[in-house]
Amino acid sequence: ALAMLAGCATEPPPPAEPTTVRVNIFRTSSNIHLFMAMERGSFARHGIRPEIQFTPNSTAQRNGLAAGKFAIAHAAVDNAVAMIEVAKHDVVIVSGGDGGMNWVLVRPEITSIAQLRGRTYVVDAPNTAYALMGRKILKDAGLVDGKDYKLNPLGGADLRVKAFDTPDGAATLLNPPWSNILRERGARSLGRTLDLFGPYQAGGMFVMRNWAKSNEGLLVRYLAAYIEGCRAVQDPANRTQTIALLQKVFELSQRIAEETYTELLTPGHGMSKDCAFDLPGFRNVLALRAEMEGQWGGKPPAPDRFIDLSYFARALRIARRCPRRDRTRRAAP
Repeated sequence: ALAMLAGCATEPPPPAEPTTVRVNIFRTSSNIHLFMAMERGSFARHGIRPEIQFTPNSTAQRNGLAAGKFAIAHAAVDNAVAMIEVAKHDVVIVSGGDGGMNWVLVRPEITSIAQLRGRTYVVDAPNTAYALMGRKILKDAGLVDGKDYKLNPLGGADLRVKAFDTPDGAATLLNPPWSNILRERGARSLGRTLDLFGPYQAGGMFVMRNWAKSNEGLLVRYLAAYIEGCRAVQDPANRTQTIALLQKVFELSQRIAEETYTELLTPGHGMSKDCAFDLPGFRNVLALRAEMEGQWGGKPPAPDRFIDLSYFARALRIARRCPRRDRTRRAAP
């Protein structure tokens, strides 16, 4: 009764000894709630010890998940769709997270998308997620990849930032803190993808379906800690702690961390409430893949076959809504 009154746990207690879970992510601010959940003891409270791995690119992440090198992947959920539809792996999306926070960034001498004709657009992998979105934005401006511009799959954000040191890196999509870092170095912004493309279910969490079935209690507890981390980041009372954590994890200046924090809390562009799944945004993910890759004969399928939000629904019931208690912890100096 006391637990229900506090809005806390209703499921069986976690094991006495924490379970280590290998987790693979990109080095980007959209994963700051994972670090917040660790910082504030959410994972420990739910009996989990996350072992965080950083991926160099989405191809390595997809292959690693399929090979069992880790159990959980956090990335743009279109990568899960590609695993299911292209690589034929039995993957399932179990949570949302954010709207991508992406910006179209170009070299300073470029003032319009039309001026990318004959230039190079650098991406992570050419046929998934943000690369598809960028190709769609360029297509709507009258540019076709392979004909009007060159597509260069370099990998993760840090590699794409380095590409701008040469004229060959003319354009890319980046989210914070990398988008802010690149603009600080002189790159020009041509706008947010939210405005140029529309709502998009970007960052989320996906796992192998058999692993989810075999570890459902563990998955629910992990998601509960994940939700608590999201709530902590989005709570204005934790602004100082979140900015300090962004600085610590990503080695950012105070200004870049503050700009990143603002974007994280921008509706539609940044994190969704509780990091919940955005179904309309996911329909746009499928429609984009159908158009740009010609998949499913150009007609997007129903979303149901890609997602199972039952674990997330259970996690919501046990995730703490005890902000006063949680705020007793502070970020390390």
